[in-house]
Amino acid sequence: MIIFEAVGRLNSISRAAAELNLTQPAVSMQVKQLEEQVGLPLIDHVGKKLVLTEAGDELIGHARDVIARLADLKSAMRQHVSLECGILRIALVSTVSFFLPRFVSAYVKRHPSVRISLQVDNRDAVLAALMDKRTDIAITGRPPEDASCVAHRFMDNPLVAIARPDHRFAGMERVSLDLLCEETLIAREQGSGTRAAAERFFAERGLEYRSNCEVNTNEAVKQAVAAGLGLGVAPLQTIELELETRRLAVLPVEEFPILRHWYLLHRADKRLPLAARAFCDLFLDQAALPE
Repeated sequence: MIIFEAVGRLNSISRAAAELNLTQPAVSMQVKQLEEQVGLPLIDHVGKKLVLTEAGDELIGHARDVIARLADLKSAMRQHVSLECGILRIALVSTVSFFLPRFVSAYVKRHPSVRISLQVDNRDAVLAALMDKRTDIAITGRPPEDASCVAHRFMDNPLVAIARPDHRFAGMERVSLDLLCEETLIAREQGSGTRAAAERFFAERGLEYRSNCEVNTNEAVKQAVAAGLGLGVAPLQTIELELETRRLAVLPVEEFPILRHWYLLHRADKRLPLAARAFCDLFLDQAALPE
C-alpha cells in the first residue's frame, strides 16, 4: 500500500522508487502484484505520463486511510509509554517559516525527544497533505470552506505592496490601484495563498491582477522586486529585514494592506496524536489572538 500510494501521488515509478529508496523494478513488481491481487489494472500510461485508472483512484484513497491508521496506531502505542516517543508532523506555507521556528524551539525544550517533521509548500499542497492524512497539523492563511477541518485563528497576516526604495511610487503620498495595475507585477504561483488573496482583492474591485512574472517562493518575490524587475505583493512578516536595510519599501497603495489571518488546522474527523495536541496547546496559548 505504501508503494502504491507513492506511485499514485507522484505519478511516477522512478520518483516513487527514489522517495522510498527502492529500485524501479522492485516498485513496478509490487504494483503489478497488487494489480493481480485486485484483479484490475490500477495504473495506465497516457503518452509518457503515468495516470491512475478509475480503480486505482478508488484504491489510493483507501490506501491512504490504511497508512494513516497504521501510523496513528504506531504513534498511539508509543505514546502509551511516553509523549517523548511521539512524532510532530506539521505542514506549513512558506511564510509561516518566518515565525514558526521560535514556537517549535519552545516545544522542543519541553519535549526534546519528540521527532519533528516540517513540510513547507504552498497552500494547495499543505491542505492536500492534511486531507490525505500525511500531516497532523496544517498552518495556512485561509481554511477550507467546508467542515472538514477545525480552524484556530491566531495571528494577523497583512499583505503589502512592495518596490525598490528608488521606485517613483515610493516617494508618493498615495498610489491608486489603477496605477499599480499598470506596472509590471511579480506574483506567486497558482496555488499560493498570497496569490489567491491578491486576485480576490483586485477582482472584488473590478480590476485584473495581471502578473508578468511568476515565482514560487516569497524569497524569490523579494529578490525580483529588489532587482528592479517589478512590483510585488508580499506578507509584511516576510520583509522586516529588507525594510530595515532599505532594500525594499512598502508602497502607500489605496485600500492596502490586504488584511488576512493565519490559521492552525487539523482534521475534524481525526483525533490528534498526543505530540500534536501538546504542540497545539503550547502554540495557541502563545500565539492566538484574543477572541
